Amino acid sequence: MILHLADKEIAPPVLLAPMAGITDRPFRDLVMRFGAGMVVSEMVASQEMVQAKPGVRERAELSADVENTAVQLAGREAHWMAEAARQVADRGARVIDINMGCPAKKVTNGYSGSALLKTPDHALALIEAVVGAVDLPVTLKTRLGWDDTLLNAPDVARRAQDAGIQMVTIHGRTRCQFYKGHADWKAIRAVKEAVSIPVIANGDIVDTDAARTALRQSGADGVMVGRGAQGKPWVLAQVCHDLYGAEAPEIPTGHDLVDMVCAHYQSMLDFYGTDLGLRVARKHLGWYMDQSATTAPLRRAVLTSRDPAEVLRLLADALSDTDEVAA
Repeated sequence: MILHLADKEIAPPVLLAPMAGITDRPFRDLVMRFGAGMVVSEMVASQEMVQAKPGVRERAELSADVENTAVQLAGREAHWMAEAARQVADRGARVIDINMGCPAKKVTNGYSGSALLKTPDHALALIEAVVGAVDLPVTLKTRLGWDDTLLNAPDVARRAQDAGIQMVTIHGRTRCQFYKGHADWKAIRAVKEAVSIPVIANGDIVDTDAARTALRQSGADGVMVGRGAQGKPWVLAQVCHDLYGAEAPEIPTGHDLVDMVCAHYQSMLDFYGTDLGLRVARKHLGWYMDQSATTAPLRRAVLTSRDPAEVLRLLADALSDTDEVAA
């Protein structure tokens, strides 16, 4: 199955979700090497990016010119959203995604992310500004609504489509649910029925079984995987294979897994520099060790060491019992 965004193809329609502090360039590159239809950058704050605030442009090292990479922008003012869209377009972006789904208080308190569901007219103005600023496919990621009394995703999606949005991803929770409970994939069907553009189901899609169920219940055209890829960057490729017949990924175990994790670790150090890279890498190393049931003392040694050479040495032992658990 192929989804079309203007002249772009998403095949198979299995996407990596944008996750702040996680889906940086090293992780996106790793997921794409296994296989995925599209990967989405970390959310980039539009005004801070344009004003070159410290740390924002580093996060915006987006591999924007890489095929099937989308750049996600967030903001609350049309001017900054449009200018940020132009900047990433000038840097070679292929697709721009608008964030209207982030539930974090520091985002919604600034009237961005999922808070925009409470002001759909203003949300539409932001969409129109981005669509009008660039000659690229623009997509939208949002939630079912703000809370159970405001489930307006179908109406927002319909208006977004009329404004030029070419694909919409729906996380099957409201903002006020954050990540509690279970995503309501059935509720996404109302969005699918409201629009003619592709709809992607998101939320709690962690493996093939969940992806298959989400597609059946929602009627969506594809799925987006987020937390299910933490520590298992091959999961999207496995879903692509199981559901769409793509080439099966070679899931690393034993020495191959150690080599993959060490290479990912080194790529984070190279990308961020040693000091920041050491801190950023800890969450990923922790997830890899979760998969291999690393003992507590060894896990602590890996995550507290400030010597990259020692970390690389310890990882061989920390991931040594992974032949059965990695898959």
